[in-house]
Amino acid sequence: MSDCSAFASKYFPTGQTDLGYLHAHYARFLLTKRMFDEQPHPKMRGKRMLDIGAHWLHQAMLWREDGYEVTAADLGLTLDLPWVQQQALDNRVTLVTYERLDSGSALASVPDASIDVVLFCEILEHITFNPMSLWAEVYRVLAPGGRIVVTTPNFYWLRGRFWDLKRLLGRRGSGLPVQEILRTPTYGHHWKEFALRECIEYFDSLSKDLRTVRAEYASDPRAIHNNATFAERWERKLEVSVRFLRWGLHIEVEKIGSGAGMAITPSW
Repeated sequence: MSDCSAFASKYFPTGQTDLGYLHAHYARFLLTKRMFDEQPHPKMRGKRMLDIGAHWLHQAMLWREDGYEVTAADLGLTLDLPWVQQQALDNRVTLVTYERLDSGSALASVPDASIDVVLFCEILEHITFNPMSLWAEVYRVLAPGGRIVVTTPNFYWLRGRFWDLKRLLGRRGSGLPVQEILRTPTYGHHWKEFALRECIEYFDSLSKDLRTVRAEYASDPRAIHNNATFAERWERKLEVSVRFLRWGLHIEVEKIGSGAGMAITPSW
């Protein structure tokens, strides 16, 4: 369903969801699904999807609408809300609540090799812990031939932090400004934004059974506003023309075997 308002009316008719978040991110949800559907997945056994970081089930419902058997995982802060639980019940979505993704047991209720697609969208940049226990869980639940779909901001996005020349020339680094870390009350910081080559190295390092089979730059899916300046329109055109300046990264990692296990064990 390409129209956000129609989607919201169908699945959230009473408005009991974060409609602002839905409207802000719906174009991204559509882009991820479209890019995944662009290529055949002959080794994938079925349509069983696990959405890690499912929030209010917005993206999950988009895949459910396409016939996927959906498991949605997130903090109880969102999944325990009565209207989220009712939405899951009405649409036969299985909910998995966790408190810590680094615990090694966040996905304990998900059976081995029971998932064909793991969505890990706009989460990689937020991780502040060693992720090997998390990836070991994902490896366990992912069926052979299944895929992990990762979306994350592009470190070299033209309108991103890397190009803040004033900070760079002032030798104040890049990434999160110190004052934002100290003054902003959130756990949602982009602590680490990745380059495309970093993502390939990251996932190919996890296990001999996991292989990055697709790594692409994704253009900003949001429509440019009517009052955009000449500079803003020029920037958007430049991003489309020069791939490594584009808005985001789309990574697909396939489980090509089972048995090798995880290649890295944290040494502390």
